[in-house]
Amino acid sequence: MAHRGSGDNWPEHTMRAYLQSTKAGVPALEVSVNSTSDGVLVCHHDQNALRVTGQDRDVAELTYAELSALRVDARGWLGPATGLEPIPTVREVLDRFASSHVIFIEDKQGTNTVALLDLMDSYPASTEHFVWKQPAPALQVAEASARGYKTWGYFMPDTEPRLDELATRFDYLGIHHSADDGTISKAVSYNKPVICWEIHTRSACDRVTSLGVQGVMCANVPYVMSTGPAETQDRFSTGERAAGDLPWTVDQGWDAQPTVDAASASVLLDKDQNFSYRLGSMGPVTREMHSLAFDMCWPKELPSELLHAGIAFGQQDDSPYRVLLPSSVGGYHLIIRPAGELVLYRRDPGNPAGTRLQSIMTAPVRAAEWMRFKIEVTPASLRFSRLDGTGWSGMTMDREYRGGYVSLCKDYPDPVPVQFRNVSIT
Repeated sequence: MAHRGSGDNWPEHTMRAYLQSTKAGVPALEVSVNSTSDGVLVCHHDQNALRVTGQDRDVAELTYAELSALRVDARGWLGPATGLEPIPTVREVLDRFASSHVIFIEDKQGTNTVALLDLMDSYPASTEHFVWKQPAPALQVAEASARGYKTWGYFMPDTEPRLDELATRFDYLGIHHSADDGTISKAVSYNKPVICWEIHTRSACDRVTSLGVQGVMCANVPYVMSTGPAETQDRFSTGERAAGDLPWTVDQGWDAQPTVDAASASVLLDKDQNFSYRLGSMGPVTREMHSLAFDMCWPKELPSELLHAGIAFGQQDDSPYRVLLPSSVGGYHLIIRPAGELVLYRRDPGNPAGTRLQSIMTAPVRAAEWMRFKIEVTPASLRFSRLDGTGWSGMTMDREYRGGYVSLCKDYPDPVPVQFRNVSIT
């Protein structure tokens, strides 16, 4: 199911998002509903318009005419070239998709139950196409069930302890992606279909389905529904994030995204934290022999001499991989320090420090000057080089990891940004 119309790919809860996610092949959409002051039901997640439009106004205080003048601005999440999109009415969306798709519908204000159910009832075979969605403790479920609709009650982390009390109310159960394995398994044990939300990565999808979850409400539809790489070259020059490219966490919201700069065809890792940016669009690489190349620079100033940045590769799946912090997935990372030391590490799952495999000294790094690197992978060896000088290189025979996922890494919390461009896999 397309969560908010697949908000990792298109501006959430817009007609563009719904259209594109259905073209990608999803059979079901998720629609959040708010009502304007004059009673028009609109597709909008938050009760306030600030996050997605920049206007600090409650939807319930706006007339439809006022709201329809606003635009969903998802550039902070999707990239600066993302277009601004109007907020559709619920009727417009149902007219377009009610006959062809299953639609999960939620009244976010909690005050539009009758109006929303009446609208749903007006469509042919409505109980076959609409599912009533609500937080598990909310009280509207009885009225939706009385009208013949299947219901999906979702449990946030703070309500998961109430599973025994509330699970019997619903036809389907919802569990957040952050729930631990025990909680998900408990939800599955009620013998009702469990749908996990919001799913952004292939590894998260694999994890929850392995625990018995039967459906996923997915925010990254074209990426999660595919199994191979869509790109061999980064798409920073487009000004839009490629499907599958995500920061190490999605739980920090739009503030977690690095800055994509189309003018310089680069991405700037500028968060004040140990940070990684997964290039899921380029994974998994399945060829036994391949090379990974990239440019990197510190555009403003250098960090202190012991700090470093670089690239992680060989990851078996697209789970977050952050250098110097524990990770559930193993792989390699190539780092460079300001003095010019280039080091290749292997890091096993759960080992934050990693194993130093090989290092070479190259020329000292200069702020605002681009460096060029290349990693050559064979079944038996790893060769790494810095190419912007006299051709420094090193090699190791380590064979432990040959997974196909790549992450760009800023390996320190200091507020010194690092920049990448020209990432390619051949």
